[in-house]
Amino acid sequence: MANDTIQASKDWLGSTRTHALAWWIPQAAIVAGLFVPVPLRTAIWIVALLWMGTACILNARRCGRTHCRYTGPYYLAMIAPVLLLASNLVAVEVFGWLVLGVLILGGSKFLWWTTERAWGKFS
Repeated sequence: MANDTIQASKDWLGSTRTHALAWWIPQAAIVAGLFVPVPLRTAIWIVALLWMGTACILNARRCGRTHCRYTGPYYLAMIAPVLLLASNLVAVEVFGWLVLGVLILGGSKFLWWTTERAWGKFS
């Protein structure tokens, strides 16, 4: 019990300010990036994914938050499909980017939900 309290006090998700800086703002940037040209969208999405992935990995190390151990690498891995769409090796319109955005954001929420239900908030 005391260990959970210590872990929760170190958890960046416990602070609205750090939560917004680490995840809400980058997620909003991904959504906003749908409305800009592909080169700028690519840059925005890569920076946002790097930022969120790094924040998750650091938060997992900092407090042991279970889902961060999975969402951090997931965000970093999602840079690959962003680069694939940006390269035009796969011809997609904005709908393809929308699907990828839903996969990125929805997938991270799914990872959060499933991992913390299976192994608890802190592990």
